[in-house]
Amino acid sequence: MDNSRQTMKMLPGDEVRQIMWRYSDRFDIQMAVQGARSVARGLVAKLVADGQRNTHEWTDAKNAMYQAFDDSGITAAGLDMEYGGIIDGPRNFALALLAFELAWVDGGAATTSLVNNLALGPIVEKGTPEQRERYMRLCAPAQPGEDRKVWRGSFALTEPLPYVGVETGVMCGRISVEKWEEGQEPMLKVEKRGRFITNMAVADFVTAAVDTGDPRIKTSCMVILEATDPGLYDRGSPTLKQVHQLSNTHDPILSLTVPASRIIGGYTIKDGVIVPNLTHSEIIEAVFARTRVTVGVMTAAKLLSAIEPVIRYQRGRFRGAAGVDAGSPRYDQGIQMKEDAVQRLADVWATGEAAASLGFAIARSYDEAMPIDEKAKEILNAQGAGSGRAMLKALRQPQSDAIELLQLLQAPKGERNQARIDELQNDTLVQYVRYGAVNNILCPACKLWDTGWGATMMREAVSMMGGYGITEDCPGFLFNKWVDAQLEATYEGPEVVQRRQISVCMASPVFQEQVRLWIVELRRLDAEQPGNGYAALAAAFEAWQWTYEYTKKTKDDEGKLLGNGQRHGVVFALADSLAWLCAVHCFVQDVRELAAKGAEHPVIGPEAEGYVNTFTDLAHVQIGRAAGETLRICNELVYGYHAATDEDAVAPFAKIVAQANAALAGFRLAKDRVAHDLTTIMIPEALDYPQA
Repeated sequence: MDNSRQTMKMLPGDEVRQIMWRYSDRFDIQMAVQGARSVARGLVAKLVADGQRNTHEWTDAKNAMYQAFDDSGITAAGLDMEYGGIIDGPRNFALALLAFELAWVDGGAATTSLVNNLALGPIVEKGTPEQRERYMRLCAPAQPGEDRKVWRGSFALTEPLPYVGVETGVMCGRISVEKWEEGQEPMLKVEKRGRFITNMAVADFVTAAVDTGDPRIKTSCMVILEATDPGLYDRGSPTLKQVHQLSNTHDPILSLTVPASRIIGGYTIKDGVIVPNLTHSEIIEAVFARTRVTVGVMTAAKLLSAIEPVIRYQRGRFRGAAGVDAGSPRYDQGIQMKEDAVQRLADVWATGEAAASLGFAIARSYDEAMPIDEKAKEILNAQGAGSGRAMLKALRQPQSDAIELLQLLQAPKGERNQARIDELQNDTLVQYVRYGAVNNILCPACKLWDTGWGATMMREAVSMMGGYGITEDCPGFLFNKWVDAQLEATYEGPEVVQRRQISVCMASPVFQEQVRLWIVELRRLDAEQPGNGYAALAAAFEAWQWTYEYTKKTKDDEGKLLGNGQRHGVVFALADSLAWLCAVHCFVQDVRELAAKGAEHPVIGPEAEGYVNTFTDLAHVQIGRAAGETLRICNELVYGYHAATDEDAVAPFAKIVAQANAALAGFRLAKDRVAHDLTTIMIPEALDYPQA
């Protein structure tokens, strides 16, 4: 081991994260993060340590979290500035960071903080101006001198169907006309039975998805229900969860009469029929497009929060035993003297970093895209192409232009047509198409990979604690985090939903061209800094793309096309491998950001090289794993669907695989270095939570 090489001396703190995750210049977000951390490592940690996860009931102690969220700024972070918010501009990234801080201690607490935003989501994204103002003002924390109740909301989508959580498009809930007098606003009867509905124990309002049950109402919609509306507002019995006990979950029964003005997004009346401006699926699409990301980030937080407790356990494993004297290697390093212990921990750490990088990358991308989306929709609406086939037709040229832009960016900088690049980059519809193509992949990839593979690696973290890992007093509450991750993998659509979206959206020609640009950029980076795995990641992307194209034109021995959208054994496997690659690609970008800006930082500048060296090796570790998974899947798809394969037809693939294998050179050496760094990283004497 090269002792002259600078390495990470301490696990990364705020200054490092602010650079990597791009919020060094956002004081408002930094303050919100500190507020969330104080709640998480104070009140929330105490609730867990005191055994509040051991009951299904929503106790007064648990309920105290809401006031803490109000006082710390967590509640206000989800609101527009004009209605009491504290984050200027789009808030996806800020909310992801707050969820990360809370989930560092407990996933249920993070869910409790997020559900009010989820309930408001349909209103914020698609509500009328009157709806947006009313409910955001009601949910805003009370200001000094105000004497009012702060409203809490709940989001009621799923129904009491068998195997709850699998289907969000089939609804039992119905809406019908109860009374409609001439010249008066229609009064509607809403019947909704919910299943697994979070925040229901305290919800003052519910945003509920319902289908039409009356010929006088044209389509499904979402509607706002208030606890004081006439009728039945039965919160239901607590769901008997074994996880996320710091969030309240019930199966409500709602049968209420509400004015038609409660239809989210408004309505029109045509030929005596109420026509909601938006169906429930249109609203859900707008909401879930972003809220899935925070769930992925929650699992990433669990993984990264496990590193310090495992290091502490490993080093202290034999202290106090007879014959283990202070100052001896066995006393100082414990089981970190053994290669397996630190190498397995390196894998957990690398997964956590890649998961966080992916989650925060897509959260930032959504924030960047929001003003572009709004402007693009104005342009399309002005053209009479706001939806459907008219929109597809209007976006044909912008799609071609986006592909042209990506191709131009693949040329060396000195050879680019910069004037044309600038022209295309300033075209709103081109940017709209480009952001959409990438975000439609990264969002479900985050939800799929972070929670799915993240849950598997949380099991690894627990196992490294030995028997201690499954006790109530396990440092870092690792067992709780492991089992909570199982629920997070099903939140807002289980894995199959995410795989389906990826498998459809990866067909976008714009996304496929974006992959080619990533490959070019990675090869350039490898030429500048060889030996860090960038060539292996480029080759893995290339193998994935070649396999994708192969499945689109190749049939199996029964004459069935491999790449058919319903051939889930093929397209879902490609979705899985793409998620692996996207996650580590985002991690690489974060490490490069730290390398570019860390040295000039007034606090971490002298230590920046050590952080960059260890993170570069950690990214190399994850590249090796992601490339290995991708090559395994691609080999199975190219060779595995035929009794015999035409060698000439797959010769280009074989060449790519050979290049990828060769590019893995040094991957295990990087893992050795990370493992060594884990034995020298300094940690505090004790965890900063729980606080009794």
